[in-house]
Amino acid sequence: MKPQRSKHTFLDRNSKPMRNAGEKRRRNPLSKYGIGIILIVICGIFTLWTKGLFLQPLNIVNVLRQISINAILATGMTFVIISAGIDLSVGSVAALAGVFTAHLLHLSGLPVVAVIGIALTGGMLLGALCGAVNGFTITRFNVPPFISTLALMTAASGMAFIICGGRPVWNLPAEFNVLGRGYVLEGLLGPWLPIPVLIMLAIMAGAHVILTRTTVGRYIYAVGGNEEAARLSGINVAFIKMFVYAFSGITAACGGILLASRLASGQPNAGVSYELYAIAATVVGGTSLSGGEGSIPGTLIGALIIGVLSNGMNLAGVESYLQKVILGVILLGAVMLDQARKKST
Repeated sequence: MKPQRSKHTFLDRNSKPMRNAGEKRRRNPLSKYGIGIILIVICGIFTLWTKGLFLQPLNIVNVLRQISINAILATGMTFVIISAGIDLSVGSVAALAGVFTAHLLHLSGLPVVAVIGIALTGGMLLGALCGAVNGFTITRFNVPPFISTLALMTAASGMAFIICGGRPVWNLPAEFNVLGRGYVLEGLLGPWLPIPVLIMLAIMAGAHVILTRTTVGRYIYAVGGNEEAARLSGINVAFIKMFVYAFSGITAACGGILLASRLASGQPNAGVSYELYAIAATVVGGTSLSGGEGSIPGTLIGALIIGVLSNGMNLAGVESYLQKVILGVILLGAVMLDQARKKST
């Protein structure tokens, strides 16, 4: 007699797989709030170390502006890692999108606003296309995410240099440069509320809603937690993977466009090592490299920790090479903590 398929799917919030996925995200309150406590402790240490200089309002604004691009890239990375994948191409995609957008900004015969709109749309679509290529090779040909994204990282970096002929793209419209350099309420309260920070918060808020309030978000956790169980429950795993990599490509493009705006030029080598910092922010923020666990607020805190450490050590006069050692130790410690937490559950 042919066995009956279970009626429970991940669409059913009362099903056992769905309950397990939810319990996994809610367990261990210390790990949920501990990362925030660590951030507060680090801020306190640097406040004392720099004799209050760290907590100056202008410095806090500067920290937020500095982390904005990394946090945007880390938002897409969070989706990918929750689905039990990895994306090494985000830095190169950011550089490619920045150069491509800068190149489109030199279109002639159109109003500036129209040119900026076309350039921004083109850059974002290119990022989505790069992410979709990753998703396609991973789902259609079963290429490991590490290899697929590593290949695209190399290819995207080469394409960035081809588009601009190995030279930065200069003379960008001043209206475009405001995206990366401008501030809201600048005339009233001084340099306050950088526009990149507002864009970062908007992207992260939207991503948080997707992960916590939509069916797609629940499916991402399900695929990362147990891909085979998700498939047997009726989830289109290939679509979910395509979605997370395309989303990662879009966030990478957004970060690259903001970076081009900040630098007032499209730099083909601008995204070097950005993927490492994005992964670091995601992992330090509590997203498990094994998949199925993580959050956008945690990623934001992870990006803040990395930004605070860099800024605080600069103010304290710590050498740049020592800062890299400290960051590497922190990343390794975060991964070890994640593994220890898994063994204890």
